[in-house]
Amino acid sequence: MTRRDTGGELAAPRRPLVVTQDEGLLDDVLRLASAASMTVDVRADVGTARAAWVSAPMVIVGSDLVTTVARTGLPRRDGVVLVGLDLDDAGVWQRAVEVGAEHVVFLPDGEHWLTDRIADCAELRGAGGVLLCTIGGRGGAGASTLAVALATTAARRHLRTMLVDADPLGGGLDLVVGSEDTAGLRWPQLDPGRGRVSGAALAEALPRVGELTVLSWDRSDVLAVPPESMDAVLAAGQRSCDLVVVDLPRAVDESARAALERSATTFVVVPAEVRATAAAGRVCTAVCVAARDVRVVVRGPSPSGLTARDVTQALGLPLAGELRPEPGLAVALERGEAPARRGRGPLARLCTALLDEFTLPARAA
Repeated sequence: MTRRDTGGELAAPRRPLVVTQDEGLLDDVLRLASAASMTVDVRADVGTARAAWVSAPMVIVGSDLVTTVARTGLPRRDGVVLVGLDLDDAGVWQRAVEVGAEHVVFLPDGEHWLTDRIADCAELRGAGGVLLCTIGGRGGAGASTLAVALATTAARRHLRTMLVDADPLGGGLDLVVGSEDTAGLRWPQLDPGRGRVSGAALAEALPRVGELTVLSWDRSDVLAVPPESMDAVLAAGQRSCDLVVVDLPRAVDESARAALERSATTFVVVPAEVRATAAAGRVCTAVCVAARDVRVVVRGPSPSGLTARDVTQALGLPLAGELRPEPGLAVALERGEAPARRGRGPLARLCTALLDEFTLPARAA
């Protein structure tokens, strides 16, 4: 249900804010909000909008009040959309700059886009979920194991967690977590295309292991996912989850780049070996083109005495942590027992330390 509110404090701080006196434009926005099953708060008086302006997940400013908003001195913020009805209004772009709008939308042409953005607000929690990527410096480095262990550790904390298998040649992460027989969609059955994906609907459609949802590959001949599909799925995951962990292929394709661009941090797993370090150099070069924060996890022991510092100095990247040998890990993986599921051992301790670097909600058991 959509509500008009003409003054006072914002009753629900996570509702989109609409600032306009244009009844025709307002009716259009209310109709789109209703289609998105989202409640909005309306301020016809710019003076009452300050508190809501700061806390709303999105602000829609009508072209009729944009000059007034700019003169009021409201703070600059992300998520401001200027909405107009007149495509021939040449001055709208300058007014958008004055108010700090990220987007200018004309109705009815932009109805679909605006509806999607309003619907996004229903799933947003703060800045959205943290997205982490793992990638191997060489084949068999242990990046998939680290990805599953990170996701398992987060799920053990009762965080809403999504594990995404972006490596079509990796054999399927559903085998690693023991969900190969669990009902739900895999990549070949999922075709989000270029449009918005509902995070709640995606989580409902995927196999679930406790707090963990898993998007994996099956054993079919489908070996690629379009980058726009990857981006749509990851955006949905971030809207609906506290943490999204993506296991990437070593060959960084367009889909992998879409994940890297969204990643808060990418962990490159490198065995403490000379040849593995040399191979990782090429992987890191490709990763650093798209990712903003790349760190190295060094897996020991080294057969030649190579230290973690030696590896990171050779790669020119910071050390995220060291992965010590873990007895019984290989056997557990063969049995489909998720690594770090019990919260003990070197891998669980490493994942705990890595996740502690990020602001993740504390959830009760």
